[in-house]
Amino acid sequence: MATQQTEAACPVFLDRNATVNITMEDSVSEDFPDAPASAVEHNAPQSTWTDEDTEEEEDGTWGDILKDADGFPADYSMDFEDPEWDMNESRDMEVDTRERSYVDGTRMFKLRKNLDQLDSFYKQKELNVLKAREELKACRLHLAELDKERDNLEKKIEEEKLAENSVAVFRLRARHKCLCVQLQGEEELEAHLAMVLQEHELELCEVEVELGRFLSLRHEVEQDEKNFKAQKQEKHCQRIQREKNIAKGARLRVLRAKNEQEKALREQAELDQRRQDQALAGRQKAVVFLKQTLKRMRQKEMEREEKRKEQMKRRMDAAASLKANIVATQETLRVRQVKEKARLQKQREHESHQRESLKAAGVNSIKLMHLRKAQEDLHRKQEEFQEMQKARRIEIISKLLVEDEMKEKLEKQHTLLFHPTPPHVTQTAALKRREQRLLQSILPPSPQAEQEERLAQRHASSCVSSRSDVSSSLDFIKDERRSEGSEAVEGGGGGGERMCLVQPEFTGLWDRKHSDYTSTTDEDIPVKESHLWSMKTGLDKSLASKAAKKAAGGKESKAFVSKPEVVLFKDFDVGKTYKKKVILTNVSHGTNYCRLLGVSQNLMDFIAVSFEPPGPMSAGMACELEAVFKPVLNGNLDGEIQFQSATGSFFVTVKCTRKRCEMVVDSSLIDFGTHVVGQTISRVITLTNRGALGTRFAVAPLSTNCLPLSKHSSSKTQVPADSSSVKAPALNPVPEQIEPEVESTACISYTEIQTDTSPTSSNAHVDAEATGTDQGSEDKCLEMSTAEIEQDHGSEDTEISIGEMHEGEVGPFSSVKLPIIFTPTIPGETKLDIQITFSQPDCKAIVVSARGIAESVPVWVTKPSMDLRICMYDRLYQDSIEVQSRANTALKVTFEVCKQMKNHMDILPKTGFIQAKSSFHALLKFLPRRSLPVDAKSLFDQNTGVLEVPLVIQVADQVRPVPFTVHAVVTNSDLEFDRTEVDFGHCSVFESVRTSVRLTNRSLLPQDFGFVGIPKFIDVQPNDGFGTLLPLQTLEIDLIFSASKAGEYSFQLTCKSGINRDFLLSCSAIGVRPLLELSDSLVQFGGTAVGDCSTAVLFVVNSHTSRNEFTHPVPRIGKDPIPPVGPRLFTFSKPENSEVTVSPATGHVLPGKRCLVQVTFSPLLSDDDIRAEAVRLLCHSEDLRALESPKANAEASCNKGTEPPTTNKKETQLDAKTEKKPSPKLGSGKLAARERGSKTSLTPKSDGPFKPPSPADIQKGSDEYAAGKASLLRSFKERYSRYVIPCFVSNGDITQQESEEPVYSPYNTLYLELHCSAVRPLLVVISDNGETTIHFNQVAVGQKVLKKVTIQNISSEFVKLKSSLLDLNGPFSVQNAMREVRPGDTHTLLLAFTPVLAKKYREKLEVSCSKMALAFTLCGEGIEPLVTCSHEGGIMNFGYVLEKETSTQMFKLQNLSSLLVQFSVLLDSLCISKHSVTRSLPAFLSLHSTPHPTLGTQNYSGQSVFTVSPAEGTIGPGKSQDIIVTFQPDHESLHYRDTLRVQLMNKQTVCVMELRGAARCHTMFVCGGDALDVCSESLIPNHIYSTRETEHTESEKPPTPVLLTLRSVYAEGRMMAAMREIEVGCIRTSQPVAKKNVEFIWENVAVLQQHGFNVDPTKGSVDAGHRRTITVTWTPSAGHIPNEAIQVCVPLILRGDETEVYSVTLLAYTSQE
Repeated sequence: MATQQTEAACPVFLDRNATVNITMEDSVSEDFPDAPASAVEHNAPQSTWTDEDTEEEEDGTWGDILKDADGFPADYSMDFEDPEWDMNESRDMEVDTRERSYVDGTRMFKLRKNLDQLDSFYKQKELNVLKAREELKACRLHLAELDKERDNLEKKIEEEKLAENSVAVFRLRARHKCLCVQLQGEEELEAHLAMVLQEHELELCEVEVELGRFLSLRHEVEQDEKNFKAQKQEKHCQRIQREKNIAKGARLRVLRAKNEQEKALREQAELDQRRQDQALAGRQKAVVFLKQTLKRMRQKEMEREEKRKEQMKRRMDAAASLKANIVATQETLRVRQVKEKARLQKQREHESHQRESLKAAGVNSIKLMHLRKAQEDLHRKQEEFQEMQKARRIEIISKLLVEDEMKEKLEKQHTLLFHPTPPHVTQTAALKRREQRLLQSILPPSPQAEQEERLAQRHASSCVSSRSDVSSSLDFIKDERRSEGSEAVEGGGGGGERMCLVQPEFTGLWDRKHSDYTSTTDEDIPVKESHLWSMKTGLDKSLASKAAKKAAGGKESKAFVSKPEVVLFKDFDVGKTYKKKVILTNVSHGTNYCRLLGVSQNLMDFIAVSFEPPGPMSAGMACELEAVFKPVLNGNLDGEIQFQSATGSFFVTVKCTRKRCEMVVDSSLIDFGTHVVGQTISRVITLTNRGALGTRFAVAPLSTNCLPLSKHSSSKTQVPADSSSVKAPALNPVPEQIEPEVESTACISYTEIQTDTSPTSSNAHVDAEATGTDQGSEDKCLEMSTAEIEQDHGSEDTEISIGEMHEGEVGPFSSVKLPIIFTPTIPGETKLDIQITFSQPDCKAIVVSARGIAESVPVWVTKPSMDLRICMYDRLYQDSIEVQSRANTALKVTFEVCKQMKNHMDILPKTGFIQAKSSFHALLKFLPRRSLPVDAKSLFDQNTGVLEVPLVIQVADQVRPVPFTVHAVVTNSDLEFDRTEVDFGHCSVFESVRTSVRLTNRSLLPQDFGFVGIPKFIDVQPNDGFGTLLPLQTLEIDLIFSASKAGEYSFQLTCKSGINRDFLLSCSAIGVRPLLELSDSLVQFGGTAVGDCSTAVLFVVNSHTSRNEFTHPVPRIGKDPIPPVGPRLFTFSKPENSEVTVSPATGHVLPGKRCLVQVTFSPLLSDDDIRAEAVRLLCHSEDLRALESPKANAEASCNKGTEPPTTNKKETQLDAKTEKKPSPKLGSGKLAARERGSKTSLTPKSDGPFKPPSPADIQKGSDEYAAGKASLLRSFKERYSRYVIPCFVSNGDITQQESEEPVYSPYNTLYLELHCSAVRPLLVVISDNGETTIHFNQVAVGQKVLKKVTIQNISSEFVKLKSSLLDLNGPFSVQNAMREVRPGDTHTLLLAFTPVLAKKYREKLEVSCSKMALAFTLCGEGIEPLVTCSHEGGIMNFGYVLEKETSTQMFKLQNLSSLLVQFSVLLDSLCISKHSVTRSLPAFLSLHSTPHPTLGTQNYSGQSVFTVSPAEGTIGPGKSQDIIVTFQPDHESLHYRDTLRVQLMNKQTVCVMELRGAARCHTMFVCGGDALDVCSESLIPNHIYSTRETEHTESEKPPTPVLLTLRSVYAEGRMMAAMREIEVGCIRTSQPVAKKNVEFIWENVAVLQQHGFNVDPTKGSVDAGHRRTITVTWTPSAGHIPNEAIQVCVPLILRGDETEVYSVTLLAYTSQE
């Protein structure tokens, strides 16, 4: 019964047991690699002990553990009696006092640990007693409840019996029976629990007795701990004092170093001052020489400038000649092209003629012509094949000639040493002659071609022969033979040095002309002397081959033997000279000779051989030679000294080895054997240097990569030298061959490498200094590396370690001992590879392997670190602890849990026996409670939640307990809202209110959550309120409240977690029903193009017609009173700078009515985006210009070289046409101007870098703004925007509140949601920077102005255009039709504006397609033009002009209006309708009155008498225009007349003036009399009708009549005098005349006076261009009869270029007033 009750009380924890078990197989396999997998996976049979058995075994546990009278545990006493302890007793006797104190401290810690374990054991027993009491109490309470329930059942049974309900009686009896059984079980459990409680109390008493027994031991341990702390404090003080002393010494050293550094700086400053003084003195001395040098340089510069000018002149002349040649060549090419065309034309004509003839003959002309062409192609291919065959034959012959020449060279060289063979020569000559004849028969060339071919063959042979080793000598001999001939070679005309190359090396003992090598010293022998031997390599090889052939016939044997066999120069130093003597002994059986051939190619620059040829040597004779070695490179060399003997060639091997270090160790494997954990074992390895070069070494484990030693840090950088690398040491510097190393070698600088590895350093002291420098840097580098190694060793605690010597230096032929220490701490086999690296690059690193085996205690835990992962509070977690035993006997193990974790962690069973070679399993239960941070402060980190619990397993008969650790991360399971209450506020029934809450998972584990029991008017998103929260994740949850009716809402939301925990969130809201309604609260616009607009229509409805809430819903705010019925005012408040407009924005609605509202969406581009795009385009164009500028500069530089010839070419062509010499100054000026122009065009406007303009600087109407807008339109991507527009509604009746402003309630506010989608337009305007407002500006009334608008289709589909209708009676019109536009094409609209009134016009035009429309605004203004004329009066008189001369007058038109005015000047003489008036009869002949004619006499030539300039034009606003009128008659007449009209573009006449003029054939004229003739005259000359008059005129011209009529008025009783005036004038002319002025005189003046006439003046003169007035006065005499006319005729004589006589008739009469 108790078991069932326990399981029912905590079902959740028991269900989680299966999911919490965690295995640590991976940890076991990593920590114990030697442990078999079967030991981890094997489940040994567990003990089936019960708690009672465990408690029996625990009796007397501490009595067995603590049996020693001295207070030592039994385990320690067994360790002291162990035989292994006895073997080490002698060793322990030698330890010092410090080791004894260490043992005492260990004993103290062990005792303290055992006492702590005893305390924890006591607490555990106490806890068991408490648990037993609680269980017994719970059992008794349950038993009392069962008794009470049994009594109740018995009462019910009695009641049911009385009620005779048998079914209920049987049911109750069955239940009573079960209850009795349960009571019996509970009573048994109560007895058992009482017995268990007694046992636990007994055990607790026993433990208290044990605690009393060890009270004295506890005091002793406490005293030891105090002493230990005192000793520790004393050591701490000593250590601090020691550190202070060390720091003081370090400060002294730093101070000393600082003083030395200051002293060195002072010395350096003094040295620098001395050097500056010396430099100043040297500079003063050098100034004099510098001036002289500068003077000479200037002179040379002037000379160079003169030469340059001369060269430039020559170049210009050459360019001129080149142009002439080019012209001639072009002419020649042109002639050739003409000839070629003529030939082709002739050929085609010939073919056509042949084709016609063949066709006429009945032959198939096409087939025959095809056969002819095929035959011609065949002949051409045959010729090409023959040419190719000849070329191949020539190639073969050339190869044969090359081989022949090679043979000839070898034979000639052979004849210099041996006797020639005439038959072979004759045979070769015959063969050569035969090859020449064959070549001549193939292709007989000209002598020049033959010479060129021979040169080509020789060049080819030289190229082929240069690839062999013999080329050096053969080419030299061949060149010498070509230059001097065969006689020069034999006679030695080329010099002694060259002759030595072709003659034998020695001439025999009888010729003593060879140089005496015995008298020369080592310094006199040049290293390059061995070059002479290399030139004879080919000869030596030929001799060697002959000797080899001889030796092949008999038995091979060596002729000479050298002693020593190998000439060895070992451990040499660069710059020193080494000598070796070699003895050559003739070991052949006969007389032989020995000749030195030379040394190997790679030894030529380093080894010189001093050898005197001994001549013939008998068998057994010997000779000596001396080899001198002067090394210049620090590298190994291998080669040989080559000799030639009669039996064949032989050589002596030469080896040169530099100093090197050869490092070895005495053993590459250190085996420590098997040892127990805790011991320390040391081994020594010996590092030996067998070489002559010392080196530094560093010892480090192979796993660490911190050794900075490389080939750079050697004492002298050595480059491996072999036979291939010594050929050109000077051409391949060593620093270029050294590749950069890794970062660890960064301590050696490149400068040091370059200094030390220089191949030209030949002095020994320089090498020594370089070596010392490198050695110092090497020491620093090794110190740094050693520090890093020690630091790494300190950080890594390994069982096998290196001793104190981590680095050092090994001298030549010396050794060093290195200690290796093994300190096992973990059982198992330990291996470590130790690497010894060296500073010398040729020394390879040595790896020494060390290994050892450590044995551990017999019992261990397979998982020493148990990880429970992440655990939650108040949840049960379990895992299995597996203990392994390698002992041969069964051992007792006890699990101990620290006292801090007693309430949270438990291990079952606590004590058990582990069998031999088996395992034992215990169950770990972990139930973290909320008090864990308080109970286990030292084990639990409250900030991170990490729990680390150290546990111990005590093993009987084992000194060291088995530790293991339990790790876990403890976290809570809370879900937390950011707020506890949510207030949705007032919510309309037509809207939804959304608010967000943040739900945070405070746990480190993911948790599922879900909102359950949600009301209908609330919605939770996302995922309907369900989801998973990651650790420490915060999720934003949207709560959407939608009120169904007006009222108050209060509710709670329940969030349930995955472990069935509930988290509540309180919510409240108020439902509102507004006064007005919207027909649609959501408007979704379709895709609207940018620049277009979309319109939607909705209604604002006032449905509040009654306050009866039972018949229909009434407006209300929560539970407030119902508002009265009446009209309501509404206002839409759209957001600022939005693309949405609402019309009307404000209005009122009557009850039961509705108001229409129009919403328009017009997407546009923002100015900020357009300006930013404009700046981006400017930057992009600047980048492109920067990229193209190098190309432009390159082209400009090319043009600079090509333009001068072009200029000269143009000048040459010009001079060739004009046959003049070109001016060089003019050409140079043009060239300079052209260069200046090119430079100006290529130079940027600003020298500084490009600075992008600010977006605010981009003006709205600029080109940059238009380019940015066009770019955005073409790259526009679909844009979605959402607007929420509030509509405020007035609360009361607006009719009753006229004087007050309407009051709006925020709760009655309606909201209109707009979803707007903007897309890229199909059509864009590309003219006028994309402007859609067409301004015609001011236009004169009646004038027609046209403007063009270009539209482009930027979509990928065809667009069909159509336009809206304009006002038919309006001024705007579309002049062309719409059409379909292809993708990418454009369409131009032609718009016209013709105003009829002086006012402003404005009209809309829409150009639309299927998906969008472009709206154009047409604007214009009609203006009445206002133009004035400066000429006053209606007549413009030109006066008298000589015939065929001109006279001009000017008047001005002034535009006083604000627009541009077009005008035109019209003459009646040029109008056809005006000439009809002139053809009518004159007035004096017509019966009816006719208008005065406007046209007068015209020219005989048909040209206009009067001309106007300009005849038409435009006048700007506020400006004026001068009009010039010219009078040019071609014959004499006094009646030239015309009418001038100035009209504007709207047919408005500005002014009308009459043009008059008279023409004379002489310079004098008289005017002012009465008219005696008509104004019009015939265009036919007068002499055609009156021939007689003409003849008479030629003989004597009659006087010209002039009539003057004078009228005297009778008034006041007397006669008034009458007066008339006439004018005499002289015309100014530019023609030569006899007399410039005019003289006049009146004759018969006395007659005039008699009749009362008086003339003043009677004579006089008139200057040219002037007029003189003559006054004629008539005074009637006293006896004059009224009404009587007096007539007198007198002559007036004018004398000018001619004399003219005018007959002046004076007619006088009187009349009344």
